[in-house]
Amino acid sequence: MSADEALAFYTRRFEALEVEVNLLVQRVNNGALSPDEARHSINTVRTAVTGANAVGDLEALLAKLETLTPLLSKQSEARKAEREKQNEATKAAKEAMVVEAETLAESNDWRAGVNRFRALLDEWKALPRIDRATDDALWHRFSTARTTYTRRRKTQFAEVTARRDVAKAAKEAIIGDARELASSTEWGPAAGGFRDLMTRWKAAGSASREDDEALWAEFRAIQDDFFNRRTAVMSEQDEEYGANQVAKEALLNAAETELPNQKDPAAKRAYFRKFLEQYNALGRVPRDAIRPLDARVKALESNVRRTEEDEWRRTDPEARMRAEETVNMLSTEITKLTEKAAKAEARGDAATVKKAHESIATYQTWLDQAKATLADFVR
Repeated sequence: MSADEALAFYTRRFEALEVEVNLLVQRVNNGALSPDEARHSINTVRTAVTGANAVGDLEALLAKLETLTPLLSKQSEARKAEREKQNEATKAAKEAMVVEAETLAESNDWRAGVNRFRALLDEWKALPRIDRATDDALWHRFSTARTTYTRRRKTQFAEVTARRDVAKAAKEAIIGDARELASSTEWGPAAGGFRDLMTRWKAAGSASREDDEALWAEFRAIQDDFFNRRTAVMSEQDEEYGANQVAKEALLNAAETELPNQKDPAAKRAYFRKFLEQYNALGRVPRDAIRPLDARVKALESNVRRTEEDEWRRTDPEARMRAEETVNMLSTEITKLTEKAAKAEARGDAATVKKAHESIATYQTWLDQAKATLADFVR
């Protein structure tokens, strides 16, 4: 190799080192490397430059590498500050998650709560760790809250399951009673029994949704069978009782015409008693006719009772005595006022005369009313 070739070779080696140094400086300035990575690279390149067999200003390359030391210090401080800021943000996020978890742990939101705990756990795993002591303490609180919630949830579900099992057993017992009741032909008591069973059913609480639907379908079918049978029998009876209804309506029509014309209370009571015997002897009527017919019978009875009460008031000795006393009192007052008016007129006292006549007119009105009342007692 000639001297020129050797010089060119060692010059190219320097140029390669120079490119490597410049590239490292550029990457460090751009922040492409972390401070630790940059220091490691600088030491590697420095070693290469220090022992290099190359032609060029190696000292200048080493000096350029040294200029990176202050920059790395600044970058280290910036990285440290960024890490502290990130740690504070992570700590705050985890503390918020812990508070939410502890709140959830005491809640009774069994459906949404478990989903929220899953989401919080995923969020926790996505966050970076902070200092070990703080991180472990926060995780302990979060984990404890999650465990507390899970245990309470399991206990709640166990209690719900137990209550549902009790409700299921109660409803199965009700269905058993309903089966026995469904064969009865004592329609009134049996219908009342089914109402009682319905009250028990509502008080039994809820079984699981699937069990509740199946049990209710079974119970409802038993009720429907009973009431359908009752309806069929009642419909047959209604047809049989139709003639009784026609006869009773005819009897009522006659009584409603005749009874009001009876003025004597004893005769009216006797008429009503005879009517009632004939009416009851006609037997049952269709169900939908019972209330309207009963209302008409009650109206007749009320008419009889009013006549008897009127007669009692008219013949009441005490009331008659009070009426007589009232007539006598008013008559006495009118006599006194008449005498007073005559004396006033004799002495020319026109004002007294006028006032006395006005009082006489008032008392006369009262007297007429009292006499009319007394006349009721002597009819």
